[in-house]
Parts: sequence; structure tokens; C-alpha cells
Amino acid sequence: MKTVLLIGNPNVGKSVFFSRLTGTRVVASNYPGTTVGFTKGRMAVGGEVCEVVDVPGVYSLCPTSKAEEVACGMLGEGDVVINVVDATNLERNLSLTLELMERGIPLVVALNMWDETAHRGISIDTARLERMLGVPVVPTTALTGEGFNRLVERLSEARAPSIGPLGRDERWGAIGTIIDRVQRLEHRHHTVREILQELTIKPWTGIPIALLAAAASFKAVRLIGETWIAWIADPFFNRIWSPLLARLGVLLGPGVLHDLLIGKLIDGRVDYVQSFGVLSTALYVEFAMVLPYIVSFYFVLGVLEDSGYLPRLAILMDTLLHRIGLHGFAIIPALLSFGCNVPGILATRVLESRRERFIASTLISIGIPCAALQAMIVAVLGKHGLLPVAAVYAILAAAVLALGFILNRLISGFSPELLLEIPPYRLPPLSLLLKKTWWRVGQFIKEALPVVVGGVLAVNLLYMLDVFSVLARLAAPVVRGLLGLPEEAVVAVVVGVLRKDVAMGMLALLPLTVKQLVVASVVLAMTFPCVATFVVLWHELGWRDMLKSTGIMLVAALCTGGLVNHLWR
Repeated sequence: MKTVLLIGNPNVGKSVFFSRLTGTRVVASNYPGTTVGFTKGRMAVGGEVCEVVDVPGVYSLCPTSKAEEVACGMLGEGDVVINVVDATNLERNLSLTLELMERGIPLVVALNMWDETAHRGISIDTARLERMLGVPVVPTTALTGEGFNRLVERLSEARAPSIGPLGRDERWGAIGTIIDRVQRLEHRHHTVREILQELTIKPWTGIPIALLAAAASFKAVRLIGETWIAWIADPFFNRIWSPLLARLGVLLGPGVLHDLLIGKLIDGRVDYVQSFGVLSTALYVEFAMVLPYIVSFYFVLGVLEDSGYLPRLAILMDTLLHRIGLHGFAIIPALLSFGCNVPGILATRVLESRRERFIASTLISIGIPCAALQAMIVAVLGKHGLLPVAAVYAILAAAVLALGFILNRLISGFSPELLLEIPPYRLPPLSLLLKKTWWRVGQFIKEALPVVVGGVLAVNLLYMLDVFSVLARLAAPVVRGLLGLPEEAVVAVVVGVLRKDVAMGMLALLPLTVKQLVVASVVLAMTFPCVATFVVLWHELGWRDMLKSTGIMLVAALCTGGLVNHLWR
């Protein structure tokens, strides 16, 4: 395994730089025989895993302190050095750069804090600087991840320059020549766009902005989705599709085939939520309940992506998500899952390691209710005020964080850091947004439609075989004793393993207290959202990891539900 050393002056952003490269798994220790501490982690470079060592910050390789002695000793242990340079103080930082070049070590120079050079009116000709130094030079911004992809790509070009020992005066003379040729200074003010870009990344201002952006996004998603349902989906199914199903039902007559294709008639007609036919509920769920929100979600997601905001949100969430074994870009699957868990789990493919995909998929399945379930939670609990609804979401958030901390520590494996390029803010072209949305929606239909149809078919078969009654009898002691729910709620909880919104509708018909509704809502949300999600988990993780996720899910749901039942007063 190759070793990459990060070396630079103190206060050049090296620790943030190190975190950006190595992600979630780091080890802190003292250098042998000293009390000087350093950290090391791992990163992926061209399919190869390398060890990254954050060397103590030094000003010179002529030791005047214990930290500088340790740094000099560690030079012999590395294969490549990334010299992290503060681009806003290039002249001072180049002294260490030239000393490293004198040692003949393969070197890449990272001009960190590159965003600040523009703010301060500093212009650096990086191409000329690279020619004068004779080693690769890459501008970077550790805070946002700018330039990190390019830096990792150019590590293979690290060179050991042929430069002999220089005296102190000669070194500073060379630095003066370099600065004269590559750097220009001018006075300038921040633009409005630059100010906005800074505000959306800094936590104190970025988090309130993120909350506003999330609220606006969900309002837009609901507006587009509900408009689609009211003006397109429901009119089509009620005015066109229902008469066709009625004619088909007459032709088929009562029997198994009728129940499988059309489903049970409710009050003498097809109920698209409760009938559970392949041609009724399956198609309605796909095209009238899920697809409108998927279209709106993908459109809003495209706006956030192409405007340049989503990468900044990923950076903002990076620190928190690192605590649960993920990185900031996992916010995208999470956001998608608030519309439907199926595309959310499919989107975990953007995460590089199997470990991350397992953690993200499991947490999504447990803690993020889909749009249909959220609508039912609001409808059922909202009658009792805002507090019960808020309590459900707060409990789910706490459960996800707690479980994430546990999984991050128990699951072995390597979680590489996903390096993001942060684009400037721009107005996304509508034509490109529509094309991207159309393509994503097509992919979703192709992958999800067979799953939904198969799931509804499976539910029908289970009902016909009376499996639910058996499951209800087996689960009754746990549901009554641990969760504090009446026996009548057992069937709803079991049905919830397959269809959460239907289960919530069944619970609404029972005389439950607010406490019991909160417990039931939490348990339903923390088990599989639907058969479609269950099958997608199988497809994405494999049957072994799917079974592990199932076990974690059931234990987490029962423990959380039991705690809420016994602590709620």
C-alpha cells in the first residue's frame, strides 16, 4: 500500500484537507517515542487504496521543535508528498515547498484556499508556477472540495525535481523571482454571487438557508405532484380506466382471476387503494400515487443540481453524515426517498463502497417515510394537532442518527471519500432540466413498474393463502405487550410490512389514543415501506445483506416502538 504524506505550514487548512481526502475512517496516534500526534486514513486512487498521513504542521525542514523533528523523520516513510500551500500567502509557503524539492521526494503542490485568492484580488498563473517548480500544481478549496478530483488524478504525475541544496539566501531569491512572474495583486470587492456562495456553505448561515430551500422544495414537489394527480392521473383512472375495468370484470366474472387482475370490489366498485388488483391498485400506485411525486421530485432535484446548490448542501451535511459512516453526497438519496424509497435506494449507487450503500439503504428504509405514508401520517395524526406529527418525525430522526452511529462502528470495510467539484451558481436551462427529468422518470418506470406489479400480486397470493391471519396471531403478543396496541391493530401492523399507507388507513378506523397512533406510525415507518422497496433492496444489496438489513430493521422498529410506548406520558 502506497503512503501519501500531507505536509504544509500550520493553519493552511491541512486538517480539513485531510478529512476531505480520507472521509470517515481515521486513526489518531503518537509518533513512536514522542508525544507528537498525527492522524492517518485511507483514500482510493485509481482503484488502489492508499494510506494518507497528516504530518504535523511545520514551517521548515530544519528542525527547531519536536513537531518539526517528527515531520522530517516521517519524510522517509512516504511514497508521495502533497504539499498543502496557502494560496493567499504563496511567498511564505514556498519556502517549505523548495525545501521539500531539495529532498528529492515525489511531490504535488496543492494551492489550497483557492477561493480566497479571488476574494482578495490575488491572481496566480498556475501553469507558469508549475513550469517553474517542475512539479504538478493543482488549485484546491478544502472547504468545498474544489479541485480534489483533479488532485487525485495528478498524484500519478508526482515528480522528484532535480534541484540541489540551496542556501537560505538563494532560496528566498528564487522565491522572489517566482512570485514576480506568477502572482499579481489587485483590489476588488465580492460579487453578490460570491457572497451567496459563501453564505450557503458556512454552517451558521448555510443551515437556515438549507431549511428554507428544503421547505420551498417540498412545497414545489407537493404542488406539482398534487396538480398532476388532480388534473391528469385521477381523471384518467376515474373516467377512462374504471369503465374499462368494469367491463373486464363482467367478462371475467367472480373468481381467482378477477381477484388477481382487478381485485376485491369495495361497495360494488374498484377502490384503487384497497382492491389490490394488478390492473387496478398496481397501476394506480405506480402512475397516480408515486409517479407524479417522482416527476416533481426529479424536476426539483434537477433545479438544485444544475443551479449549483445541491453540491453545497452536500458539503454542509458532510460533517454530520461522516458520523454515521457516510459522506455529504448521501443527502441526495435521502432527499429522493422523501418522495419514494425506491428511487432513493437506487440512487445509493452514487456511493462508492458497498459498506456505504448498505448503511445508506438501511437507514433510508428505516427512517425516511415515502410521500404516500407521510400524507397518511399527516392526515391521521394531524387531526390531533401538530405535536403528534412532529413527534413522529423527531423520533424517526433520532432513531436514524443513533442507528447510524452504531452501524458505522460495527460494520467493517472502507468508506472512500466522494470528491465533489463545486460549480458556480447559475440559472439552469429549462430544456436541459426537462430532458434530465424525462430520462430519470423513464429509468424509474423501467425499474419500478415490474417490482410494484409483482408486489401487488404477492400481496394477493398471501391473502388467498391466509398467511396474514397466521402472521397476525404470531405477532399479537409482541404488538400488545411491547407496543401497547390493541389486538385489532395487529392486522394493520402486519399489512404495513407490504403497504404502509393502507395500514395507516386501517389504523384510522380503530379507536386508538394519540400515544398508540404515534407508536403505530413510528413502527410502520421503520419497517419496509412497501414490497417494491423490499425487492429493490434485494436487487441492490443481494439477498444476504437484504436479510441483514431486514433484521436490523425489525430490531430497531420494535426497540424504538417499545421505548416510545413505555416513555410516552
